[in-house]
Amino acid sequence: MLVLMALAGCIDQSTEENSPPVASAAVVDCNGTTDACAIPDAGAPEKAEASGPEKIEVYHFHGNSQCYSCVTLGEYAEETVKTHFADELETGKIVFAHVNGELPENAELVRKYGATGSSLWIGVYDESGFHAEQNTNVWYKLNNKNAFMGYLKGVIQEKLGG
Repeated sequence: MLVLMALAGCIDQSTEENSPPVASAAVVDCNGTTDACAIPDAGAPEKAEASGPEKIEVYHFHGNSQCYSCVTLGEYAEETVKTHFADELETGKIVFAHVNGELPENAELVRKYGATGSSLWIGVYDESGFHAEQNTNVWYKLNNKNAFMGYLKGVIQEKLGG
């Protein structure tokens, strides 16, 4: 119950009229200038819609010894990606891997993502750079494979821009 309350506390219920709630955990990178985040003026021509990210990485980080839940998380994540994103896997738009964070050869990837234990991370490469996000909600869906797969599929589709 306490975890749910902490997660719910991350939403800023904006009081401005016509303003939707905004997640306070959102990261905005303006590259040190105000130009990158400036709102375009009404007379400026609109840019073409972005076609989504260049690449998405879905990594299941784990250690040498995995409990049943950690193994299940990795299996469900892999099955979700292979089942629902086979075309993207084949073209390299999506990458999936199980990464043993205790192996020295994976140290740089662990640092890049900030992984500290068994976890599921999604990295997105887009026009503004690289963004990594740990998805902790998947742990709450391990008792229902269909719910897990449906949830993760939706998260990845959202990252793809669809």
